[in-house]
Amino acid sequence: MEYRNLGNTGILVSRLCFGALTIGPFQANLEIEQGARVIRHALESGVNFIDTAQLYATYPYIRRAIEGIKNKVVITTKSYAYTAEDMRGSLEEALRSINRDYIDIFLLHEQESILTMKGHWEAVEYLVKAKKEGLVRAIGISTHSVEAVRAAFLIPEFEIIHPLINMSGIGIKDGTREEMLAAIQEAALYGKGLYGMKALGGGNLLDQVDQALDFVISIPQLASIALGMSSVWEVDFNVSYFSGREIKKELRERVSRQKRRLLIESWCTGCGQCIQKCDLGAIKLVGNRPVVNQEICRLCGYCGSACPELCIRVV
Repeated sequence: MEYRNLGNTGILVSRLCFGALTIGPFQANLEIEQGARVIRHALESGVNFIDTAQLYATYPYIRRAIEGIKNKVVITTKSYAYTAEDMRGSLEEALRSINRDYIDIFLLHEQESILTMKGHWEAVEYLVKAKKEGLVRAIGISTHSVEAVRAAFLIPEFEIIHPLINMSGIGIKDGTREEMLAAIQEAALYGKGLYGMKALGGGNLLDQVDQALDFVISIPQLASIALGMSSVWEVDFNVSYFSGREIKKELRERVSRQKRRLLIESWCTGCGQCIQKCDLGAIKLVGNRPVVNQEICRLCGYCGSACPELCIRVV
């Protein structure tokens, strides 16, 4: 496994980052022990970087997985908090739930522009204070927007940018793949640490997995790529790919058969909160029932977090 520095932070991360969203209640919904075994397998295979968020509800999995090695693992988490008080609560929850004295990287979750960052600035100021106190090592943003990347690299307080990038541009909210690449390149010139997300377009590029992974791996400005994994065989495939090792035939066959979709269970009440949560407009209400446009859905699972009946999941 190759390791790279995240910009000017001094934080060394594996090229493959374990995306923890997929093991949790909004996607695979694994039992804690089962999910922790998947994470631990990745760590034992050379991965030292885990990406999660308050929204994902996966802290218990991570806590269990890093027992005995917790200070050898780099952990990113994220929060939608606007105020200092709410951000303090988010940070305290992460520290308590993961059982660590600090969080390596804390990001503002899903920023869209300079305006959303200004709206969260009280929370940013709290994170700056927390960094001085040793509770956080670096701060930044995650985003699906080109505009947000361009805004963030001009803000000194933001050391880390976690952008959406894939070979087809699936999920980029406000521009093209080329525009996102240009923004990533410029951010690197400012010394920002960058690691990518949605390399497989939320599962939509699984039938072109080699091309999709080759594309993101070839972006020199990205220190790491976060990939969602919910099974040991997915870990083995990704570790082999990122390490340049030959991939076993059975692993390739399993990947080629893997298709994911957004499932809305039959007990849905049609409240419409998932529609409001989806910024791509991939869900519409038809006859008092949400219907998913699987062609544009990026399978992020965020709509599931808005569902009061817990009837939405990626399968």
